Amino acid sequence: MRLLTAAVTAIALALGAQAAVAAPIEIKFSHVVAESTPKGQMALKFKELVDERLAGKVKVEVFPSSQLFGDGKELEAMLLGDIQLIAPSLSKFQKYTPELQVFDLPFLFKDMDAVERFQQGPEGQGLLSSLESKGLIGLGYLHNGMKQLSASNPLRVPADAAGRKFRIMTSDVLQAQFEAVEAVPLKKPFSEVFTLLQTRAIDGQENTWSNIYSQKFFEVQPYITESNHGVLDYLVVTSTEFWMSLDDDLRVELKKALSDAIAYGNGIADEKANEDKQQIIDSNRSEIITLTDTERQQWVDAMKPVWKQFEKDIGVQLINAAQAANQ
Repeated sequence: MRLLTAAVTAIALALGAQAAVAAPIEIKFSHVVAESTPKGQMALKFKELVDERLAGKVKVEVFPSSQLFGDGKELEAMLLGDIQLIAPSLSKFQKYTPELQVFDLPFLFKDMDAVERFQQGPEGQGLLSSLESKGLIGLGYLHNGMKQLSASNPLRVPADAAGRKFRIMTSDVLQAQFEAVEAVPLKKPFSEVFTLLQTRAIDGQENTWSNIYSQKFFEVQPYITESNHGVLDYLVVTSTEFWMSLDDDLRVELKKALSDAIAYGNGIADEKANEDKQQIIDSNRSEIITLTDTERQQWVDAMKPVWKQFEKDIGVQLINAAQAANQ
């Protein structure tokens, strides 16, 4: 009888252990934009690749459009273990490392090719590990595109922005950027921007063609200035605690799936910049303002002193490396 009991117990323990091993690891991927955006498409591609390559081992759930957390709470939620993967804009990391503020400097990068060269270079790759002391691990850069200025009045020269209220992300650099043209920057969550624009609580905002179109900002902003004054990219991050809890082999497989998904999302970002701009033009809801060389230079001259203002925090060598990527 004792032998039978021992055998049953052993079988039960074995089955329990097997069930525990079989339970898939859950990854909640939270973000604040629409599924149609490059970030939204990247997240869905990551889920698809994990389902294909790691079926039964890992389960990915994607929560778009601030369904779980707004852009002001994502990082905190991940550090608490409520979510495992996020892709905030690079501006969101200033309180974790001042170096990533390099991406907010106005008129630093001439185009997305320059951004890509810098991010894939030694300095850009080095920034991925700059958050580890804060419990975060950077896993890759995701593009959205160059930023444009939208407003309720035409913006051709810096004086046109004076006294106007602009929504910005939580970034001291972006605050200084708008203050440099005597505008009034207001740090507000992304999910509130449409309503703020619609009710005229703010006069304008800065964003990529993809976000301006997908969030319908063009429907409540009669003017969009094609300024290409900055870059809006994201950093895909996870918590050190979660990432290091995974087996080495599983980390390698997840990183490969994520890298493939990011490459897919970046390809979409390039396509959507032109497609969404054309959709806005075709809508006849907003007038696209093309700056002359002289007008654009006025914006550059007004905003470039911001570089010097943040030079000590970011580092001269990092700014110089970013500039060199334009060549």
